[in-house]
Amino acid sequence: ADDNYGMDRSFRQEVRRIFPDRELEELPNDHPIYRSSYTLPGLPKIHEHDGLPAQSLVIRDKGRILLLYTYQSDIGDGIEDPEVHKDPPERREAAMRMATNVLVYVLTH
Repeated sequence: ADDNYGMDRSFRQEVRRIFPDRELEELPNDHPIYRSSYTLPGLPKIHEHDGLPAQSLVIRDKGRILLLYTYQSDIGDGIEDPEVHKDPPERREAAMRMATNVLVYVLTH
């Protein structure tokens, strides 16, 4: 899930409802998801909203990621048509690379 700026409160409420015995935890920048296809230093920051850092938050079970939530990043916005948000090409590329890494990671783990 991508926070898309504005859904954080309601998303976290639903996560607590679905996973009442688990907490969202931050995924470290050395996690294999950042190297599954492209090598990234961590979650890219596509849009600036509140001055907060981009975070990858996860729910795990026995080490396996059950849910990935990207917060303060806006990956989804970065892969929309260029005219929508007018992101520069390097940010769009970073968003697409992260989206690709997530897909490759999900299909291989």
